[in-house]
Amino acid sequence: MSYELIRVERIGPVCRIYLNRPEVRNAQDRSLLRELDGALREAEADDDVRVVVLGAVGDHFSAGHDLKSARVERPNPTVEQRWNYEEEHFLEYCLRLHDLKKPTIAQVQGACIAGGYMVANMCDLIVCADNAFFSDPVAHSMGTASLEVLIHPWVMGMRKAKELIFTGARLPAAEALQIGMVNRVVPVAELEQATLELANTIAAAPPYGLRFTKRSLNRTWDAQGFRAAISAHFDLHQLSHVTEEFQEHLKRGLDSTIKRAKGLA
Repeated sequence: MSYELIRVERIGPVCRIYLNRPEVRNAQDRSLLRELDGALREAEADDDVRVVVLGAVGDHFSAGHDLKSARVERPNPTVEQRWNYEEEHFLEYCLRLHDLKKPTIAQVQGACIAGGYMVANMCDLIVCADNAFFSDPVAHSMGTASLEVLIHPWVMGMRKAKELIFTGARLPAAEALQIGMVNRVVPVAELEQATLELANTIAAAPPYGLRFTKRSLNRTWDAQGFRAAISAHFDLHQLSHVTEEFQEHLKRGLDSTIKRAKGLA
């Protein structure tokens, strides 16, 4: 496939997929998400690819969902239209990334917010630059039930997950490393090289051994209720769109939401 909003590179056994909308901090619109899903499927099907790196062009990993394009594409979605869209582009795409048969590494710099946070945390490992920060301001600024995929307590623990969501505050790279949400933090200038070195080390392992081990590790979460919890939250997230709180948010307008989210410490 040819892509416009992502960049795909093959470096030996490593497939590097970059979000490529730096002019809008790699905000994720429908076209970008579809291209990303397509590139991940291609990498999974390519026997020569052993590891997939998911990164981004520019200063930031991703500012999350592109709310402005969503408002243009779906100005007044019905409950059914919103449900179908978010189920495909957010829930199903994220779970497919989580279930990818090959190891995945998120390479994160700068802002990793909301939908960006969700995508990065579906990867097996995260390497981030020392200027990276993570944030989920959605409940605080929009009045919806956090993100579509509530991965938070699975990657950082319940207490910290509640704090992150309830306050909408930023989680700096150093703290994300301390609580075990990310694997490594390196200087910005060394991010690409450090991530590639880790990917090549993993790629040297027997591929089916990694594939089977990843499946077992993912099933450990499943045995603890991962998929049931993710699905249950997605339903509540959809319900939160029809509350009076969310309707008041819509009346205030998109600029008010963005301003409020940026104002969170």
